[in-house]
Amino acid sequence: MTAHRTDELTIGELARRSGVSTSALRFYERQGLLTSRRTGGNQRRYPDTALGDIAFIRAAQRLGIALGPIREVLALVPPGTAGTPQVWARASACWRADLDARAARLTGLREQLAECAECDCPSLTRCTLVRSAE
Repeated sequence: MTAHRTDELTIGELARRSGVSTSALRFYERQGLLTSRRTGGNQRRYPDTALGDIAFIRAAQRLGIALGPIREVLALVPPGTAGTPQVWARASACWRADLDARAARLTGLREQLAECAECDCPSLTRCTLVRSAE
């Protein structure tokens, strides 16, 4: 086994420490969310700061943020700084309008669902809510 720099992780080490599968790490790299260098034997080596980047990516995904907007924020900040309060502030500024719009759509859907539950309409073919969606 060849020694590698202590500030770098193999894909297996990164997967184990981050709790993310190796296939997900490769996917993140293909999507431009992570970067690695290749050894002479073509093995991936990730900087140890990738752990913070992965934590940021996963947290943003749990918030419902798609990978494209996550990549856009990561492109705006220095490598290895994801997860810092400054990056979260920038992410919040970038994503707030979209999250607010989604919240408004969900509120509207909840109100429509409540109307459907109280509707006396005998037929879905005559229901104004169903027809407005067509």
